[in-house]
Amino acid sequence: MDFNAVKLQAITAPQGFSNVPPVPLSDATIQTRKDKLLAGMRAEGFDALVIYADKEHGSNFEYLTGFIPRFEEGLLILEKSGAASVILGNENLKMAAHSRIPVTLKHSPYFSLPNQPMENEKPLEVLFGELGLPAMSRIGLVGWKMFTSARAENKRFFDIPAFIVDAIRNCVPATAVLENAAHIFIGGDNGARITNTANEIAHYEYGANLASTCMLNAMNAVEPGIREVDLAGYLTGEGQYNTVVTIAAAGQRFENANLYPTWKPIQRGQPLSMTTGYKGGLSSRTGFVIADESELPETQKDYLDRVAKPYFAAVVTWLENIHIGMPGGEIYSLIESVLPQEKYGWHLNPGHLSADEEWMSSPIFEHSAQTLKSGMILQIDIIPSVKGYTGTSAEESVALADRALQADIARAYPELWARIETRKRYLTDVLNIALSDDVIPLSSTVAYLRPFFLAKDNAFTC
Repeated sequence: MDFNAVKLQAITAPQGFSNVPPVPLSDATIQTRKDKLLAGMRAEGFDALVIYADKEHGSNFEYLTGFIPRFEEGLLILEKSGAASVILGNENLKMAAHSRIPVTLKHSPYFSLPNQPMENEKPLEVLFGELGLPAMSRIGLVGWKMFTSARAENKRFFDIPAFIVDAIRNCVPATAVLENAAHIFIGGDNGARITNTANEIAHYEYGANLASTCMLNAMNAVEPGIREVDLAGYLTGEGQYNTVVTIAAAGQRFENANLYPTWKPIQRGQPLSMTTGYKGGLSSRTGFVIADESELPETQKDYLDRVAKPYFAAVVTWLENIHIGMPGGEIYSLIESVLPQEKYGWHLNPGHLSADEEWMSSPIFEHSAQTLKSGMILQIDIIPSVKGYTGTSAEESVALADRALQADIARAYPELWARIETRKRYLTDVLNIALSDDVIPLSSTVAYLRPFFLAKDNAFTC
């Protein structure tokens, strides 16, 4: 799409959806998840997976158990037979009884907080021995990274604390193979977590919708004099855990290395960035606290043509062309063709998978042969960085769904499907985007971009 076709004009805002109830994962979904993982283990010959979790990196653990160990650490051991065990610290022992899959419980106070009681202290080697690891010949260790490169030794890279890895090595025979197995969850064309059922999409749409509702409320609240912390209040919703640090930052960012909203009042003419994310999706916006182009800084009078319009054109190109069966490298090349890195400075993946975490993995990278699949939940995440110019952003959450999956969602979750149809009509009828048939918007503000926050009726269209 040529960015000259982008227009900034008065349009109606998208419809937000409040009071949307969360959708729990069904027992059938949990069983399907376990079956997919066991199939992956069989295909690669693993006797067991040892799955690590902490607060920031608990999603692979949570995929089967339904919980993370919060402020402690935890391990889930899944055997090829389907038997499962957990090793938990002091304050998460009670959670084993609530696990979504049956688990045998082991206690390790080493996973607890500093200076807590060390009762029932047993070396991890002993616990692993009780769980049968010494009899296994091939064990996969799962943290949250795959260390993807052509280097064969990356299979021996483990993003798990050394005291855990050392304990496993110490308790198994020297002939046992230990390998990074995160890809069985999040990698390539076969990772268990890269696609979702109708139940899972309904579950994650709750967070994607919440993020976009919060963002729309925050954009509507932007006025000179409002503090960053007050805007951040609009970016929090229903007491849900944020998957990223909430951003409400005006003017110069990262002063004194600060990442968080402050009491600083927002001033007219400043750049402003806002971000919030929950399980299932993230919403992000960047622009100026002004009402029209005449207020742009003298050195950025061409901001719309130099940064904002080309970015919006790239987002539209992404939404109109992405489809099931497309190699990830093809969408990467397409974005490079309409928004060349040399001119616009982006360097990460123009789109990635999300679920319980904001960034799970991505099939979209240069020369990627991994195909886009029905059931993928994707963030539209293109980040231009042009020297001397304020950035721009309209990051949002969509899913890819074939006709069968769309029919499953419509049948099982008619209220969700009604929201999806409302969002699709807005994209096609108001923003004039010829949305790909495979795209279902999970957030209400997909492609809705106001470059000037004080012009609340003005946004980009094609």
